[in-house]
Amino acid sequence: MDDLRAHLQFFAELGVGGVRREPEWSSRRAGLVRPAESADLPHAVPVFASQADALAAIRADLGDCTRCKLHTLGRKQIVYGVGNPNADLMFVGEAPGADEDIQGEPFVGRAGQLLTKIIESIGLQREDVYIANVIKCRPPGNRNPEPDEVEQCEPFLFRQIDTIRPTVIVALGKFAAQSLLRTTDPITRLRGREYKYRDAILMPTYHPAYLLRTPSAKRDVWEDMKRVRALLSER
Repeated sequence: MDDLRAHLQFFAELGVGGVRREPEWSSRRAGLVRPAESADLPHAVPVFASQADALAAIRADLGDCTRCKLHTLGRKQIVYGVGNPNADLMFVGEAPGADEDIQGEPFVGRAGQLLTKIIESIGLQREDVYIANVIKCRPPGNRNPEPDEVEQCEPFLFRQIDTIRPTVIVALGKFAAQSLLRTTDPITRLRGREYKYRDAILMPTYHPAYLLRTPSAKRDVWEDMKRVRALLSER
């Protein structure tokens, strides 16, 4: 009951009047998967029986990654991504934190719990979407990832995106939005706008960790998520 009460309180803060449970919200096409080729991935990409198989192959290629210095700076494990391989909605954050580094799953700490509530506010469950980060290893002290780390790690995110082929990508926070859009614009300028990105629509919004510090920004995130819900309905 405490969890339910907390969910309802969060929805009330956003001004949510209800959630949607129609089955089509979590439906997705099936079939053979050939991840889209791009300038970032000039080599031929094999055909897989499903998005799940393709994602597993990307994870195997990532391995126990030593491509950048983060593997020497205290990270416990790689945090790859989690969720529905056939998701129409994908969330991309910055990098794993301490809880994520321990559990091996993105967004499982306090910010992750808030993200789960945000997902539920538009009538979806966490298992309906896909969640990943730009960086797969925790930077020491939760510092921002450095350019050489992004350079080595982001091709794996691109491959995840090109495999899942979501309708909408939500970039969570300044770092994720700036990295994906190749811009230095602040998140206050980026959020509330839509961008074409790798055959998807990219929607930057505030990071859940920011909402924990600044609850007044929840209203802006709710406006962004209402637009996400509308875009998913239009697909």
